[in-house]
Amino acid sequence: MFGKDVAEIVEGVTKLTRVSYPGKEKGKDQNKQPNKEKEQMENLRKLLIAMAKDIRVILIKIADRLHNMRTMEYQSGEKQLEKAHETIEMYAPIAHRLGMQKIKWELEDLSIEYLDASACNDIREGLKLRRAQDESFLSKVQDMIRARLRELSIESEVSGRIKHMYSIYRKMFNQIKNRELSEVLDLYAFRVIVNDIADCYNVLGCIHDIFHPMPGNFKDYISTPKPNMYQSLHTSVIGGDGVPFEVQIRTHEMHHTAEYGIAAHWKYKQEEGGKVADEEKFAWVRRLLESQQDSDAQDFIQALKVDMFADEVYVFTPSGDVRNLPAGATPIDFAYSIHSEVGNRMTGAIVNGRMVPYTHVLHSGDVVRILTSNSAKGPSRDWLDIIKSPEARNKIRQWFKKERREENIIHGKMAFESELRLANLSMADLSRDDVLAKLLERLAFGTFDELCAAMGYGGISAQRVVNRIRDDLRQATKAKKKEDQQKPGRDDARQARPQHGVMVEGLDNCLVRFAHCCEPVPGDLVTGFITRGLGVSVHRQDCGNYIKSGAQPGDPGRWVNVSWADTEGKAYPTGITLTASDRAGLVVDVASILNKLNIKISSFTAKDAGAGGVAVSVTIDVKNRDELVAAMARLMSVQGVTDIRRAG
Repeated sequence: MFGKDVAEIVEGVTKLTRVSYPGKEKGKDQNKQPNKEKEQMENLRKLLIAMAKDIRVILIKIADRLHNMRTMEYQSGEKQLEKAHETIEMYAPIAHRLGMQKIKWELEDLSIEYLDASACNDIREGLKLRRAQDESFLSKVQDMIRARLRELSIESEVSGRIKHMYSIYRKMFNQIKNRELSEVLDLYAFRVIVNDIADCYNVLGCIHDIFHPMPGNFKDYISTPKPNMYQSLHTSVIGGDGVPFEVQIRTHEMHHTAEYGIAAHWKYKQEEGGKVADEEKFAWVRRLLESQQDSDAQDFIQALKVDMFADEVYVFTPSGDVRNLPAGATPIDFAYSIHSEVGNRMTGAIVNGRMVPYTHVLHSGDVVRILTSNSAKGPSRDWLDIIKSPEARNKIRQWFKKERREENIIHGKMAFESELRLANLSMADLSRDDVLAKLLERLAFGTFDELCAAMGYGGISAQRVVNRIRDDLRQATKAKKKEDQQKPGRDDARQARPQHGVMVEGLDNCLVRFAHCCEPVPGDLVTGFITRGLGVSVHRQDCGNYIKSGAQPGDPGRWVNVSWADTEGKAYPTGITLTASDRAGLVVDVASILNKLNIKISSFTAKDAGAGGVAVSVTIDVKNRDELVAAMARLMSVQGVTDIRRAG
C-alpha cells in the first residue's frame, strides 16, 4: 500500500518472529544460551543491517523506545526494570553514537528513574531546596556573558542550565564513594550559540577574560570533531563565587547537529542506482557490517558492543565461544571464566598464536588458548594482584581456602602483624585482658588459626580485623605499660646481639645462618631453628620445611623467635624461578632487566621444562623484600614469562 521504501523500513523495525535457530521450536537451546538473548542479538543485527540501507530505521526505533520510556509508568515493575536496563545499556549508547544528545539524555534520565527511584527523588529534593540559589547563579552568569558580547557586537544566544539527572546521578553515586549533592561542584552548564566559527573563538577569548579558566579543561571539537559529527568548544572556568562551571560555544548548525545528530543532517536525496547521499554520516555502521558479513549473530553483537562499550572486552575461545571480561583482564581472568579447574591447572597462555605472560592485557577480539597441566602447583597469591574479574578472585580464594590451610595461616598472620605495626600495636597484647577471645567471639571464629586462615585466603581483610580490636588492644597496651612501671627491679628479657642483621630471642652470641631452602631477605617474616653445632638457621615463616614441621616459634623445642635488626643496606642472596616459553633472547632479556635495576646476579641456570617451556633459576642479591618484589614484577613483563616463584 505504501510502497517499497516504507515496506523496507517496517521490515527493518519489525521484531523477528520467524527466525529459526537451534532449540527454538521446543524452547531448548543446544548452545546453552537463553533463547531471549539470542533473539535480541538477531533483532539488533537485523536493525543495524537495515540501518545501513536506510538510516530512518534506527531513528524510528530510537523514537519508539523513547515513547515507550515516556509511558513506562503503565507497565509492571519487572517490565520497567527490564526496559530501563536495556535502554541505558543499548539504546542510549546508540543514540550517543549517532550524535543524538538530546534524546540520549532523555533516555538516560527516564531509565534511571526506574533503576534507582530513591536516589532520583533525593536529587530532586536537593535541587528543589537550592532552586533559588541556582536560578540566581545562572541568571548572574548569563547576564555577565551577554553584556560582554554586546560590547563586542557579537550576536549570540546565551543559556544556562543545571546538568541533567543522569549526569548528576553518576557524579554522586557512580564514583569511588557516594557524595552529597552539595559536594558536586560542576552542576552548571552554559551554552553560547553564535553565527559563525570565527565568533566561536572570539567568544572563547571573552569567557576566559571574564572568568578564570581551569587548566587542562579546554577541548576543541570544532577543529577535531567527534566521530558522531559533534562540534563545539568546551571550556571549564571558575566564577567570581568560586563555583566551577562548563561553557559550550558553537554555531547554530553545530547546535542542531549536537541536539539531533545524524537525524539533523539526513537528506533523503536519491542518486543513480537508488543510492543515498550523505552516506559518510554513518560510515561507522557500514564498516562494522562489512567486517562482520560472514559472522553469526553472536560474533556480530560482540563486535557491536566492542565499538560502543570501552569498559569491557570480548575475547574468544579457540572454538569461537565469546567470553565477556572487565577491561584490563588477563589470561588468568579468561581461564577462570571457563572453569575453576582450568584456572587452577593453568601453566601458560597463548593469545592470537603467541605465548604471553600472565600479566598480558587482553583486548577485544583476541583468541585465547589456556595451557594446563595435571602437575600444576595451583594458583599463585601474586595472581590476586593481577586479575580484574571478581569471579576469578573468588575462585582463587576458594582454592587457597581448601588446599593451602597451613600456608593461609602463615600469610594471614603476616598480614595481621603488618596491619598491627601500621596501627602502632603489638601481637604481645593479644592475650591480655581476653582481647583475643573477644575478637574471635565477635568475628565468629573458633580459634586464632581459623581467623588467620581466613585472612590468608582473603575471606576477611586483616585491616578489618585490626579495626575491630584497635581500641581493646590500645587499652591493654596502656595497662601493661602501667603495670610494668610499677614492678620494682624489672629484668628485661635477654636479647641476642644482632648478627647478620638478625636478632635471636633468648640467646647470646650465637652463630646465625640463613636457610638455603627458602633464602629469607629483610622484610620477610622469619623464624629460627636451633641446629646441632651450626647455631640458629633462619627460615621464612612460609618456608615449606617450617610449615611441614607443624611447630610454632616460642613452642618448646628447637624453633625460636627471631626478627630483623638494622641491616644497614646490606644485600642478601635469594633465589627465584621463572617459567617461560623457550625462545631466543630470553636469557638476555632477563639479565638485562636485572642489570637495569642494579641487582647483582650470583647464579643463573636454565633448563628445558618440556612442552616448549623452560625453567630459569636465578640467585640475586637484594637489600629487602620490597626490592625483590619490584624485580619480580618487572621480570613478569618479559615476553614469554608465565610465572615467577621464590625458593622454598
